[in-house]
Amino acid sequence: MTLSTRHSAPSPEELSRLAELIRIYAPYDGDFPLRLPGVAVARSAHVNQHLQHSVQQPALCLVAQGNKSVQIGPDKYEYDPQRLMVYSVQLPVAFQVTQASVAEPFLTFKLDLDPQRIASLSLKLFPDGVQRVQENRGVHQTPSNAAIVNAASRLLEVMGSDREAALIGPLVVDELLIRLLMSPVGAQVAQLGQAESRVGRIARAIDWIQAHYDEPLEVEALADLVHMGVSTFHAHFKAVTSMSPLQFQKHVRLQEARRLLMSSPVDATTASRQVGYQSASQFSREYSRLFGNTPSQDLARLREPGGQPLATL
Repeated sequence: MTLSTRHSAPSPEELSRLAELIRIYAPYDGDFPLRLPGVAVARSAHVNQHLQHSVQQPALCLVAQGNKSVQIGPDKYEYDPQRLMVYSVQLPVAFQVTQASVAEPFLTFKLDLDPQRIASLSLKLFPDGVQRVQENRGVHQTPSNAAIVNAASRLLEVMGSDREAALIGPLVVDELLIRLLMSPVGAQVAQLGQAESRVGRIARAIDWIQAHYDEPLEVEALADLVHMGVSTFHAHFKAVTSMSPLQFQKHVRLQEARRLLMSSPVDATTASRQVGYQSASQFSREYSRLFGNTPSQDLARLREPGGQPLATL
């Protein structure tokens, strides 16, 4: 492979190879963590009729086959084998698989992004410092390239053996991350490894909200935690997440309430109180606005046989 072809779009044969490997580890619909922590694949043979909701961790996501639509706050992204997605922070997302069939299922690969690993590799790639970026969003989309797709395929090839996964897997992960850092979104990805970058500070604020979602949110205290003025913090938080801190907390609360309804023998009132709501009617209104059904309607639909949605990567 020449230098120019490494940065070109993946060929049909390269995508077919990645899809073939994903099929091996994802023999039916669902999400499948692999031998190396942080590496996973997913499959869906059906399009989603309803928006699915989850909290996306920092990760690189590659589609080998099919199409997916992702909504974060008011922003919407479409990605497919020609476009990869990078999440720099934890984000509540709504998504739909929009192109899939039994013959050609939606197939995707995910690699979690470790800030410490990103920081270590960034020091080697950018010894004079990371280029300053104007955009500080928490999600980035860029054209896929053959080098990244082929590195993902090599990583999946060693997942079939415990020994190879343990010894060779981390080396291929480093290659994949280096190629991502050398891509057009490399400077943005590198921010993930800088604790005092804007993205790094907002990530700390997000971690706090995730850990204390059931508590009252004081924006002033959260801004002080990450050493920002209130107005600056609010502006950067919204730039990174496409939501205000209060909107973000609401999404986290509602998704946790939905998880409780699906996994615990609790009613809507109990779930609402456990995630921090004081008003059951306010909880029901906001729940319906986000998920499209009241808690009781959602509970009936999701608990019926075959009604549980798949949280495809």
